Amino acid sequence: MYTDVARALDQRELHDRIYAGDVLRFGHLKPMRELVDFTRAMLEDAFAPFSPVEIHKHLTHQQQMESFAQRQRDFARAPEVKRLWRDLFEAAGLDAEGLARDSLYLRFQPHQDRGAVVPRARTTATIAFHRDTWGSNLYAQANWWAPIYDIDAGRTFAIYPSLWQRAVANTSAEFDLAALLDRSKAGGRNANDADAAIPHLTEQLEVTDATPVVLAPGEVIAFSSAHAHAGVPNSTGLTRISLETRTLWIDDVRTGRGAPNVDGHARWMSPGMFRRVSDEVPLNEILGMGRVEPFTGPFPASRHTTIEDMADC
Repeated sequence: MYTDVARALDQRELHDRIYAGDVLRFGHLKPMRELVDFTRAMLEDAFAPFSPVEIHKHLTHQQQMESFAQRQRDFARAPEVKRLWRDLFEAAGLDAEGLARDSLYLRFQPHQDRGAVVPRARTTATIAFHRDTWGSNLYAQANWWAPIYDIDAGRTFAIYPSLWQRAVANTSAEFDLAALLDRSKAGGRNANDADAAIPHLTEQLEVTDATPVVLAPGEVIAFSSAHAHAGVPNSTGLTRISLETRTLWIDDVRTGRGAPNVDGHARWMSPGMFRRVSDEVPLNEILGMGRVEPFTGPFPASRHTTIEDMADC
């Protein structure tokens, strides 16, 4: 599934390969190894005397929600984290002045016994099947993902390569991104549970190529946000801890270049979720847009949406 990348790429080549569906694996980036080391030190200090990957054994679910949310805030605000992610993008061949990024997210997926029923909090839940573009409507969007500790096929997420150009039925047409962001701003990340935070699949799929992503700490993958993917339920006895963010090449957003939209029908796009890597200026300000904007296409042909349709939003 992966295309291994052993050198920095020209940013046009990197993005065109991502828009074509390639999953790029970088195993040589020094800033990624430094980011793993920094994150491990931060977590091991915060969770001492317990091992971070066994922290679910020592905290109730409510305590996990609160503790993980605090660790996520600390991580996202740390100057070292921002610097290392910028260094990582530049080491991959990208220009910080022309690149925007989403929040820098530290994800926890604690072990859960099979059949256990727990609240679907965003800080602890296994994320359901989706395409990130169902919610953002930004088809130049690329996902970056890396583990902090060892993972295996039972403690990761899976990509569905055969669905790259295959439409599936989903709830993106009813997804209200503007309302979701308002609730998150007022009540924090857990103000919306994990199921409310993304559109959902509405058909039964028979797919044989769901491929668990298994990387070594220090490796990172980049792939189109239009790829279908889902968290793998974790009953391995260990908490999965990983890093992720999303990026946009600003010129491609301006010109409408990106991956194909095969089945996204949402009415909003979200440039305000991204900030320029070089100076953290919000992308919507750079583009002269609102934080959330009506999306006018291109929609998949099956929807037959027009500009007049958008006037009814």
